[in-house]
Amino acid sequence: LGNWRLLRSTLYVTLEPCCHYGKQPPCVEAIVEQGIKRVFVGSDDPNALVSGKGYKYLREHGIEVHTHILKDECDALNDIFFHYITTGLPYVVMKYAMTLDGKIAAYTGLSKWISNETSRHDSQKLRNRLSGIMVGIGTVLKDDPMLTCRLEDGHNPTRIICDTHMRIPLDSHIVKTAQEVPTILAVGKSMEDESSHAEIETETKKSELTSRGVELLYVDEQDGHIDLGKLIKALGDKKIDSIILEGGGELNYAALSAGIVDEIIIYLAPKLLGGVTAPTPVGGTGLTEPSLSPHFKLAETTVLDGDIKLRYIKDSK
Repeated sequence: LGNWRLLRSTLYVTLEPCCHYGKQPPCVEAIVEQGIKRVFVGSDDPNALVSGKGYKYLREHGIEVHTHILKDECDALNDIFFHYITTGLPYVVMKYAMTLDGKIAAYTGLSKWISNETSRHDSQKLRNRLSGIMVGIGTVLKDDPMLTCRLEDGHNPTRIICDTHMRIPLDSHIVKTAQEVPTILAVGKSMEDESSHAEIETETKKSELTSRGVELLYVDEQDGHIDLGKLIKALGDKKIDSIILEGGGELNYAALSAGIVDEIIIYLAPKLLGGVTAPTPVGGTGLTEPSLSPHFKLAETTVLDGDIKLRYIKDSK
């Protein structure tokens, strides 16, 4: 057996121990080898390769197994994993900061800073945790962002830019750093049907982008824009299990309309900007009546030095 200190010990885990070979050997084998006596588990693993088999293996090897300990709390910790395993689609989190009167920027377009430093630091934790970060080309043209994680030793998510007509500037921060940070440019399939003159320019730009490390992903279009449902499916196929949306009102509206948003995080700042033309978190055409709104339920409220963080999850009811 392994370390004698673990003999007849008790193990507490949030998720059913795996029993198959993946990137690592099966967890259940290590548990048995170390002589652990009993295991307390929070969540069942929905993966068909594991589901119930991990428990069975442990019990067959004389280990006492107790399941569903603090199940709801453990399920909440594994929300991304459960969603991706059961749907094959990324878990999508829409995130934005807004004022008390629902503005994400002044009518001048200036948005630095709506939220305070504590909130901005907290939002970086999302970039560190999730696999991808998505914005529209409008955000790139307006702000020229880096879309990287600014936490020390943080993980940079894969950057995904919705750019139907491939308007991204070659001198943008996104393109200039694509060799260092994984970058996907979601381009409309209509770009393959350009006229001869435009096609030459397009092919030249494609070559420039790919040579600088940008991955071009051609996606079906809907009403002249990237079909977000098709894009999310393609990103899931690329093993991207979670995405944070940090775009503007148009992308947010399109994402909500496509039904791909699983969670919303709002940083509510004690500020008022006013302005009929000041941008709001969700733009687009809008819905004709409140009853048509997608439903989300409040899951968490946190005060961050005066700002309020509100976390909502999709209501499946």
